[in-house]
Amino acid sequence: MKETKVYRELPTVAMRGSVVFPHTDSFLSFGREKSIAAVNAAFQSDRVIAIFNQKDPRKIDPELSDLYRVGTVAIITQMMSSENEIHAMVKGQSRINLEDILKTEPYLISKITEIKEKEVDDLSVEPLARELSELFKKAVNMGKGVDVPTIMRIMSRHVEPVELVDSVAALLDVKPREKQKLLEMISVKARLERVLELLNHEVNVLELERVISTKTQKRFEEQMKKAMLREKKRTIEEELGEDDESVDSEVVEFKEKINKAKMPKDIRKKALKELKRLELMSPHNPEGAYIRNYLDWLCDMPWSKISNKKVSVKKAAKILDEDHYGLDKVKERILEYLSVMKLKENGRKNGKKDNNKFYPTILCFIGPPGVGKTSIGKSIARSLGREFVRVSLGGVRDEAELRGHRRTYVGALPGRIIQGIKDAGTKNPVFMLDEVDKLGADYRGDPSSALLEILDPEQNKEFSDHYLEVPFDLSEVTFICTANVADTIPLPLLDRMEIIRFAGYTEDEKFNIAKKYLWPKQVRLSGLEDYKIDIDDQAIYEVIKKYTREAGVRELERTLATLCRKVARSIAEGKKYPKILTSIDVKSFLGAAKFRSQIAEEKDEVGIATGLAVTPTGGEILFIESTLMPGKGKLTLTGQLGDVMRESAKAAFTWTRSHWKELGLFSEFGRETDLHIHVPEGATPKDGPSAGIAMMTSLVSALTKIPIRRDVGMTGEITLRGRVLGIGGVKEKVVAGHRAGLKTIILPRENEKDMEDVPENVKRDIKFVFVDRMNEVLEIALTKKLSSLTKKNGKRKQKVLATSVIS
Repeated sequence: MKETKVYRELPTVAMRGSVVFPHTDSFLSFGREKSIAAVNAAFQSDRVIAIFNQKDPRKIDPELSDLYRVGTVAIITQMMSSENEIHAMVKGQSRINLEDILKTEPYLISKITEIKEKEVDDLSVEPLARELSELFKKAVNMGKGVDVPTIMRIMSRHVEPVELVDSVAALLDVKPREKQKLLEMISVKARLERVLELLNHEVNVLELERVISTKTQKRFEEQMKKAMLREKKRTIEEELGEDDESVDSEVVEFKEKINKAKMPKDIRKKALKELKRLELMSPHNPEGAYIRNYLDWLCDMPWSKISNKKVSVKKAAKILDEDHYGLDKVKERILEYLSVMKLKENGRKNGKKDNNKFYPTILCFIGPPGVGKTSIGKSIARSLGREFVRVSLGGVRDEAELRGHRRTYVGALPGRIIQGIKDAGTKNPVFMLDEVDKLGADYRGDPSSALLEILDPEQNKEFSDHYLEVPFDLSEVTFICTANVADTIPLPLLDRMEIIRFAGYTEDEKFNIAKKYLWPKQVRLSGLEDYKIDIDDQAIYEVIKKYTREAGVRELERTLATLCRKVARSIAEGKKYPKILTSIDVKSFLGAAKFRSQIAEEKDEVGIATGLAVTPTGGEILFIESTLMPGKGKLTLTGQLGDVMRESAKAAFTWTRSHWKELGLFSEFGRETDLHIHVPEGATPKDGPSAGIAMMTSLVSALTKIPIRRDVGMTGEITLRGRVLGIGGVKEKVVAGHRAGLKTIILPRENEKDMEDVPENVKRDIKFVFVDRMNEVLEIALTKKLSSLTKKNGKRKQKVLATSVIS
């Protein structure tokens, strides 16, 4: 006979993350307005309430589709109100099915039907219930957290299987979704089997935890026992007056290291004091590891180890010439330094007293990337027979990177200076501080201030690292710094160093470097030695002129490496390959040329002047463009120009306005014409006064409509009186002009003395003109003389002026 469904309408609450089972007591908290209203309404009526679990706990105002269809009807046994919440003790009665939501305001009222349990009288249910009861008892004995009344109720012999399985299910340590599945199981047998499976998994986890806990406790007890026995042993040995060095091998080992390190007296005393602390310390004290690490650093430092001090100036010169082409001034300064060192050493050998100790000069190599600053440092170390250490300071912002961290910090280590000395193994290595111009500073300190002590020979003989906390003598270290520009180096630091500037290479120097050093190196690295692959001179020049544009030779080396790889691939694939690479092979392997070799191919232009500038990557040519338009005498400057460059442009404009007669201009042009000066490559910041004469020439050309000679470059600062003042970086600028194909370069007369630094081949190819005043610049740079234009325009000026008066 078909059962008739009995429908009931009850106040309903939606639970988030909590599942209430029949036959169980649950303590619930309600915070949402509708849930509080439903609980109050049920408690004031017959205390019966319907409880359903939400599918998504994030839903604030759930609807019918947001609730699971199987829930529990419960009786509210106790209720307590607090601020914005209600707490209630409920007892689950039976499973119910959610048929519909009848009302949503002011609280949910649902239409429900009761679900009858299945297989309650099945013969297999009883054995399963007894097994579940035993397994639950085992879980409680192993430490599962359950309150005593619940344990007593579940373990009672009078508990029914249905009540037992629901009570245990409520106590399982599983996710709410799994508990909802158990609530939806109508079959008591299936529910018993699933709860048994889940509880058995919990018991296995508890057993594993107990095993781990037992092993940990046993290990701890053994360690405590050994520590106590060791302390007793040490006490007995002290009472008997026995020396424990023969027993404690670690202490003996450290003592031997301290003796071999040949430390200064006060430092040895500190090391032995730390060793005594370690000896008296428990082996399991975590501070012991810090002391061991500290003693290792003290013992590994080269307190008295010195590299070979014999200096051979001839040998050094030979090594420098072998490793580097050109750089004559740099080599000359290095050999002077070695000569002084040699004479000082010979004086001491001859028994002469010399109270003035020889302190190595701090050299600072400044130049564009790829010109050999770092590699010549290695050559200096090789020529001196010393170890070479290199530390890059680019981006370092923390003073502790140089001075080290104090030992109070976890993972503390000495700074990079002490680490470098330790790695070198001697106290007089050649120590290169690379990219010193890229040091930063923030709230952690200023590393450049720490370098003041490190690089000062009067102070660094007692340099104290924060980690070691003992003085170390750095006065015998040969420090060499490198930088791309000097502007960003703090003045106090710059004052402690002797600046040696590296200019960009000329084409001939690049050719010799490529021929003698770079090509053989790349052939060797590419595995082509056995195939005797070579490159002719014209092909090297082709690469230099058309595929690279740089002050150094790094891109040149990469391009030569590309050629070697192309040949290597042809050999590996069994294809025909050239034995000697020519210009045709270069074009075939590298594709179309990246750069034009000459700017002289361009035509003469009005308002476009060629300036010369120095950048961190070397010398460059700089095009300055000027144009006119009707207006009110406004001067516009673009191209991301700095303040100094803007002032140069304004000075040029003022000079032009004040010399309108000499230039053949109309007197009213400054009030009727707007001028725009632009320096291309607007994304690159530009600054400095040396573009003054180029800006002036560009302005005059635009105003007079006279083209500027395409093969003339110029550099120099201007004044309001038209004087041309001296500038810096002459060699770099001249080399850049030579590289770009200029035939004439205009320089300030003050810079005539700097021509001795310019390579001879550049002097042969370029005509240099030295000037004092701006009118000399215009005579050379413009294609026509201004005097002829003045005469030609004289009558026209008078006519225009007369017309303006009459009108």
